[in-house]
Amino acid sequence: MIDVLARGLQATGHEVLLFTTGDSTCEVPREFVVPVAPGIDIGGSALEVQHVEQAYLALREMDIIHDHTALGPLLFGRDSVQPTVTTNHNPFAEPFASLYRLLGGKVAIVAISEHHARSAPPIPIAAVIHHGVFPEDFPVGDGSGDYALFLGRITPDKGAHRAVHLARAAGLRLVLAGKKHTEREERYFEEEVRPLLDDGSEFLGEVDVPTKLALLGGARCLLNPIAWPEPFGMVMIEALACGTPVVALPHGAASEIVTDGVTGFLREQPEELVAALGRLDEIDRGACRAVVEGHFSAQRMVAEHLALYDSLLNSRGGRP
Repeated sequence: MIDVLARGLQATGHEVLLFTTGDSTCEVPREFVVPVAPGIDIGGSALEVQHVEQAYLALREMDIIHDHTALGPLLFGRDSVQPTVTTNHNPFAEPFASLYRLLGGKVAIVAISEHHARSAPPIPIAAVIHHGVFPEDFPVGDGSGDYALFLGRITPDKGAHRAVHLARAAGLRLVLAGKKHTEREERYFEEEVRPLLDDGSEFLGEVDVPTKLALLGGARCLLNPIAWPEPFGMVMIEALACGTPVVALPHGAASEIVTDGVTGFLREQPEELVAALGRLDEIDRGACRAVVEGHFSAQRMVAEHLALYDSLLNSRGGRP
């Protein structure tokens, strides 16, 4: 999402400086202090403090700072001379809720879905901005692979084990792909997913972008039986961009992304998804692509961010 936003802002003629890691490939001017993205959760670490401290120094001449870290807004954004925006990519639950309450309205907070924003009170939300993608980066597939696809982190809340049970009950082959780096993810896979795999299901591990796009385009649907209030869900709009319908439980932002009966199916209970998997031929893949071009595009996402930036700059009387 940050890559899309940075490139989209630059494409509209704005000067962009992305403070990232040294191995970033985002095609905008970049600076860094951490040479390689760490293979651990950076949140809460001394490395993140070093990263955000240097970022605010590097960005001190910019008109506005948009911080996507958890600690940066609290440590430096509250006292920045520039207007500062932060997007919360996590649920507004502890420990993140405490961090955002401490901002005291000094940093503009962006939620990534209406459901996300509704979970935030009393934390003030400056804007709700859905994620977007460049549709041209996602070739439309024909769904001829004759399989359902599970794509995501291999964790209980993402529901890989539920996906296997549901696809089997519907008589549909299932392909699973996703990361399992942490000890918790590895244990869950070995104890609850691997024993379920058979001739009708296949686990590919974590895949690269070309493979992901091929899997999405070839799938009859993305099967997304999440069991947590996911703030957004990028994989759903990536599937729709490839023309692939989404079959999901309506947790978190799912109902803001999927229109039941038009771009996929949403059901309250997992067992109700079995019947939905038998109705995939009712979904027009062109309609799935159209909703991304019409709403979940990078252009719309960039425009909404620019409107927020302008409002913050105007409230301060222009450039600081």
